[in-house]
Amino acid sequence: MTGALPSPLPRVAVVVASTGRPQSLATMLRHLQRQTLPPARIVLSVVTPDDLPPADARPAGVECLNGPRGLPAQRNTALRHLDGDADVVVFFDDDYVPSRFCVEQIARFFAAHPGVAGANGHVIADGIGSAGISTEEAERLVEAYDQAPEHSLAVLRELEGLYGCNMAFRTSATRGIWFDERLRLYGWQEDIDFAARVARNGAIVKTRAFAGVHQGVKGARTSGLRLGYSQVVNPCYLVRKGTMSARFARRLVLRNLLANHLRAAWPEPWVDRLGRVRGNWVGIADVLRGRLTPERIESL
Repeated sequence: MTGALPSPLPRVAVVVASTGRPQSLATMLRHLQRQTLPPARIVLSVVTPDDLPPADARPAGVECLNGPRGLPAQRNTALRHLDGDADVVVFFDDDYVPSRFCVEQIARFFAAHPGVAGANGHVIADGIGSAGISTEEAERLVEAYDQAPEHSLAVLRELEGLYGCNMAFRTSATRGIWFDERLRLYGWQEDIDFAARVARNGAIVKTRAFAGVHQGVKGARTSGLRLGYSQVVNPCYLVRKGTMSARFARRLVLRNLLANHLRAAWPEPWVDRLGRVRGNWVGIADVLRGRLTPERIESL
């Protein structure tokens, strides 16, 4: 356990936006119940009641919201509902399995660093670039980590943006800032955009204070065509908006273009590479015409 810090600790609200993954939400809730410091509030933001786990898998006090589809819209639904009633809000992906010390360490980290507006924790393992990590394996990895957790409150470095699977923000720094709902559906790079705007009110940093495993579950995600389009158009849109540097965007777009084209002939079973390639070229055509409309993915 870390050393004594000012008491009481900041109140931490957990927000999870989800669509079509009730079992993942059930796993998340099970791990939130095991926290050494219980969250002050747990908010599940979904589209329909069918997205939720059964009532007997939802602990008392969990707040369930229905609202418009799309990651930015669902996170905004939760933020409006919270209305600032917490000191820190942490956004977990529905397939994120947190360490049992996670909420406590988030609270301790923000108490120790009053100048920090937002932070990413340590991702013990990430299945986003593979077929995904099973729940059993994710829980095994988290349990092993919890046998000897780091519990360091150090800031490792400042970041240009945050990774959306485990990003925490001081609510006083997010007041009046919303996720961009033009970044529809999966909301490609919505985390970078939101964090960049919050950064005007404090540092955005990386720490190993809190940790968990991102399973990278496949399914209930955007089609390859739509994601490929977003991989080109969304970074260009954010450059024009001023929340992503041209250098960062150029590297991001080129990396995805190369990956999609090089792997299209031998795609991974869990990735629609041909769809992404088609989406990339539709996006390139739109950018060349000056048409930076990320919401177009809904009509593709």
